Amino acid sequence: MTNSLRAPSILGFLLSLSVLVSAAQTGSAAPASGGAKPSYFTVLWQLDGDTRVGAPFLAVHRSNYALILSRNSSPNAAPLLEVFPDTTLMKTESTFQLSFKVRLWRDIFGKSVDLWFGFTQRAFWQSYDVAESSPFRETDYEPEGLFTVRTRFSVLGLKARFIQFGYNHQSNGRSQPLSRTWDRLVLNAGLERGNLSLLFKTWHHFHHAYEEPKNPRIDDFMGPGEVWAYYFLKKHRLGIMLRDNLRFRGNRGAIQLEWSFPLVSQVDGYVQGFVGYGESLLDHDHRLSRIGVGFILKDWD
Repeated sequence: MTNSLRAPSILGFLLSLSVLVSAAQTGSAAPASGGAKPSYFTVLWQLDGDTRVGAPFLAVHRSNYALILSRNSSPNAAPLLEVFPDTTLMKTESTFQLSFKVRLWRDIFGKSVDLWFGFTQRAFWQSYDVAESSPFRETDYEPEGLFTVRTRFSVLGLKARFIQFGYNHQSNGRSQPLSRTWDRLVLNAGLERGNLSLLFKTWHHFHHAYEEPKNPRIDDFMGPGEVWAYYFLKKHRLGIMLRDNLRFRGNRGAIQLEWSFPLVSQVDGYVQGFVGYGESLLDHDHRLSRIGVGFILKDWD
């Protein structure tokens, strides 16, 4: 295994995204005179007039963070051993995620619909394995196109901010036998109430004949969707992700817990915990527990 991406490039990209976050908040997050502060989803997806005026076409998509110190209870060496028989993995590594989106078409045909292209990269880096040149254990790439429909109705006391539908591709960009890839039609819905933001995500997996050897039984472990919840408490953000395959026999799932706390300017301290299956594509059928600490670029006010 070789290390093709070094720390300066990672930090440089994160700093660039920090500038982007700051610009987005300065240009679009300020409420109109006498108006209430816009919600998290409203700012994130530029859902009203105040957040759209002067908003950049390039914006933050999902969270951008780096877990400088991340402890994995059971690193999954089995797939790597097929190609690199001498592979050894350290339980302590670094993890980072870079994610942005580009607004391709605003107010399609004069309607309350926007078209976005999003890209997310998540990497698991054996940064402390200096003897082996600090290789990247796994990197997942996830481009997607999303039509975002702005909505104004309520469900059980929650305000429905948007409904999204689109196409998602995720792969790790590797050749067999380490290749993992799948394609999905996605349907998302964002609802909010006060300081609570809920994102419901579901998908339909397109099964291709060439795909099965690359990620066997991925639906058995990743299921049909997941739920994200964020709660904003003063300057802190608490988050949880729940995923389950919804099967009584062979039940599989995952939970991710997050805590972001004030640090400096647009950068917050960040703690993330994960238990379950599917943290990465290479680990979609491997159960692990992880706890990590680092920093996150703040995309909320």
